[in-house]
Amino acid sequence: MSSIGLQTAIGRWAGLGPYYAMFPVDFAFNVVAEFTRPGDAVLDPFAGRASSIYAAGACSRSGLGIEINPVGWLYGRVKVSPATRGRVLKRLEQLGEMALSVDVQPPEDTGEFFTRCYSPRVLSFLTVCRDRLRWREGKVDGTLMAIMLVYLHGKRSASLSNQMRQGKAMSPDYSVRWWQERGLEPPEVDPVEFLRQRIEWRYAKGTPKLSSAKVILGDSRTEVQRLSRMLADGRIRDFDLLFTSPPYCGVTNYHADQWLRLWMLGGPPRPVSGDGFSRGRFCARDQYLELLTKVFGGCAELLNRDATIYVRTDARPFTFEATLDTLQTAFPGKSLAIRSRPYLRETQTALFGDNAHKPGEMDIILT
Repeated sequence: MSSIGLQTAIGRWAGLGPYYAMFPVDFAFNVVAEFTRPGDAVLDPFAGRASSIYAAGACSRSGLGIEINPVGWLYGRVKVSPATRGRVLKRLEQLGEMALSVDVQPPEDTGEFFTRCYSPRVLSFLTVCRDRLRWREGKVDGTLMAIMLVYLHGKRSASLSNQMRQGKAMSPDYSVRWWQERGLEPPEVDPVEFLRQRIEWRYAKGTPKLSSAKVILGDSRTEVQRLSRMLADGRIRDFDLLFTSPPYCGVTNYHADQWLRLWMLGGPPRPVSGDGFSRGRFCARDQYLELLTKVFGGCAELLNRDATIYVRTDARPFTFEATLDTLQTAFPGKSLAIRSRPYLRETQTALFGDNAHKPGEMDIILT
């Protein structure tokens, strides 16, 4: 098993972005190495922060991912193609100067959360960046925003915020009570100097040189259909490996868990749950089956006949069986192998009070 360390540009950028239920970096590289050859193409319709696509590009393959959550998409897009260090630092300085002359008030109707989470200086800087950074369109702005999102919240000594988990933003009311009970005040941080140091660290080994990697922001149910039309027109090639991990039924709400980072990207200043099936916990079993059926069925049209399918899923019965059944329906006639991946240490959900037994994960491989 290979290990991707931090002493190269590939290793240093591989882990950009804390994200719930993300692929371990080494795992992504190992699967790409085991099931593809240089020049092959990898598809991931539930890309998350795009570790699979990054690994493909870093290993002389091509990769194409689809991700519906803009936080994960931005992490993925930036690490496969970051802007140059000098331009990112210049943009940081510009925004820092703007923030010095702006008197920013916390978002309305949000109680004490923002003033207890961030110092006035940090909140002014964040608000200016939220308003001015064109992260969807601009490479420089997108790179700076992605790095800011990494440190938007986390340990009090290593982020811009008061004490908080890095991978998941807790609810505003819970956070305020927690800080009050412990007498924790927001850290007094110079946000420009803080981020400059982190940017310098990220670029210290250079930027990754990838063969070909792209992440699309969109709903995989419709994007695979669009890609199928592009394949028919000869605008893209077919794929040799489908490598993905769909959301697990009923486990987490990716949008609510990332609500503070989504606010930074222009979203509402509070957690939002239940805004459509794709923004909830994927609890409706009929809709969950429909999601897997549409996506895997669409992917079947994009893969060549000798392609491998490698899907990591939850070991809990419904999610596992639904995933296995839809995969075997979409890809009939392929040989099946299953690798059990029990959890060997405390899971992320345990950090947030869910101490129920977790059976682990299962890797479904069709060849």
